[in-house]
Amino acid sequence: MVEQLSKELQQVVVEADRFLEEQIYPRQAQLDASEAVSETLIKEIIDASKKAGFFYKTQPVEYGGSPASSLELTALREIWSKANSRLTGYLFGPGPGILHQARGRLKEHYLDPVMKGEKRGAFGFTEPDKSDRPTWARLSGDQLIINGQKSYVTGGATADFLSILVNVEHPDASKAGTAMVVVDREAEGVVLEKSFRSMEGGGHSSFLFEDVSVPRTQVIGELGEGLPRALANIGNVRLMIAAQATGMCLWSLSFIEEHLRAPHRSGSPLGDKEGVRLRYADMRIKTFAARSALFRTARIVDSGENSVNEVIAAKVFCTETAGEVIDMAVQLVGGQALVEGHPLENLYRRVRSLRLVEGANDLLRINLVKGRLELNKGTV
Repeated sequence: MVEQLSKELQQVVVEADRFLEEQIYPRQAQLDASEAVSETLIKEIIDASKKAGFFYKTQPVEYGGSPASSLELTALREIWSKANSRLTGYLFGPGPGILHQARGRLKEHYLDPVMKGEKRGAFGFTEPDKSDRPTWARLSGDQLIINGQKSYVTGGATADFLSILVNVEHPDASKAGTAMVVVDREAEGVVLEKSFRSMEGGGHSSFLFEDVSVPRTQVIGELGEGLPRALANIGNVRLMIAAQATGMCLWSLSFIEEHLRAPHRSGSPLGDKEGVRLRYADMRIKTFAARSALFRTARIVDSGENSVNEVIAAKVFCTETAGEVIDMAVQLVGGQALVEGHPLENLYRRVRSLRLVEGANDLLRINLVKGRLELNKGTV
């Protein structure tokens, strides 16, 4: 149980644990590790989540949702991650994401269908390493003419549209600022260059944009707001990743505790050995510190204060802590933990990606110091 939560949030945590016991674990036990999750099973999980009220916690009130605070979402995301189940990915309903303030045509043709589950969007932010210039758009009357490339668009191959960050220029090539622009995936000039899977199993795509003409009405917000909007959206995801990381730590601690108590070929449980106890102690200490950082950060976000640096700190610390904790778990279990199909083998692959997604950790370190030295932001 997370300390210092209100009685209401404590009850949510209790209900979430009960939901996992009653709805997720029994279904997970019947699912083969290599078996795809069927549409029938997904519907069952979504229906159960709706009935329990979890599905609506990421959705705005105007769409029938019951939006939760960052603190509540963080607690739930950690619990879902602690379950170490593919099925928990279907418990929350689709959120508005970068489209959360969309109006007019954007709302009618993109946000509303997303919230109804009729369309899916993907977020395009990352530029290729060897790009001559970032993706840009030239203003031409009431149109934007987009050129460039996005190299790491998660879920892009099956999305209906892409929300991409572009640098906008006036017809005379003077700068008009950055913008987040919605582009239909099947629009003329949008080229799916390649699709690929990363080590943790995620599906991603690289897109080329070749003179793609997009109405100016598909700019989210105003010209010049693109980068702040993108970073705000990324900030929410970074906190989610931090919660997933600490959830992985909690699962690993539980798994290792059981392993250390079990009979061993040496004649006594591994947990009786002092060296093993020292390593397990480190795992618990690191997890305690990471969770403390995570939940303090969620409270700062809910306070309305500028939390960019704190979210960066939590994302970096929690993901790197998870890497250390899971690495030690593998070490304590031994070679069997590296066999394909072992839960720690899967977790070991997944956790490594967390240090790169939504901003590589070393780049985030640089951004954090910039925020402090140049903008006087952040707290310890």
